[in-house]
Amino acid sequence: MRPLMIFAAGLGTRMRPLTETRPKPLIEIGGQTLLDRALRLGREAGAAPIAVNSHYLGAQIAAHLDGQEVAISDEADLLLDTGGGLRRALPLLGAGPVMTLNPDVVWTGPNPLAALAAAWRDEMEALLVLVPLARARARVGAGDFARDGAGRLSRKGDFVYAGAQLIRPDRLAEIPDEVFSLNRLWDLLIARGTAFGMVHEGGWCDVGRPETIPLAEAMLAHG
Repeated sequence: MRPLMIFAAGLGTRMRPLTETRPKPLIEIGGQTLLDRALRLGREAGAAPIAVNSHYLGAQIAAHLDGQEVAISDEADLLLDTGGGLRRALPLLGAGPVMTLNPDVVWTGPNPLAALAAAWRDEMEALLVLVPLARARARVGAGDFARDGAGRLSRKGDFVYAGAQLIRPDRLAEIPDEVFSLNRLWDLLIARGTAFGMVHEGGWCDVGRPETIPLAEAMLAHG
């Protein structure tokens, strides 16, 4: 079993007006909230413990998770971004590599978290799930990474980070800032040659703006 961190603390500004009265993870796609979809992936992959961070309209996140045996990392005092948020949640997650998942995407095909656990090797400090830019539905902008023949990552390629990873959090302690993105940690690991990527073989859709919801639901309807 691996611990899982689900990032649910963002402001959801791109999803307005839908996020004026609810946090983005509680928006429904195909009759199920984005947060519940993320939790289902985690439970199907055997993740434990599971932690979810919260900030914007955090009381709604807490009420939604009540009784579900999910720990909440409360960022009501300060929105910490992904790197700072993961570091704050580490006491809830335990030691060792941690899976993280962005709930604002939907997937078809293999469970990405189960695939990460199966592909993990001791030489890795990070293993990111990637999608080729040509298959990244609703993606705006260029790719994030390139990948060599051994799967090692470098910046500026034709692969998009798909929002799921397995990562050793030890080097978070080397970053002095309180608020920072996981990109800072990735850059450290890329420089060490210990950041790897694996390609998701199913469908993937970014759910970042209201107009992407029909795209995601159509993808899910067609499997």
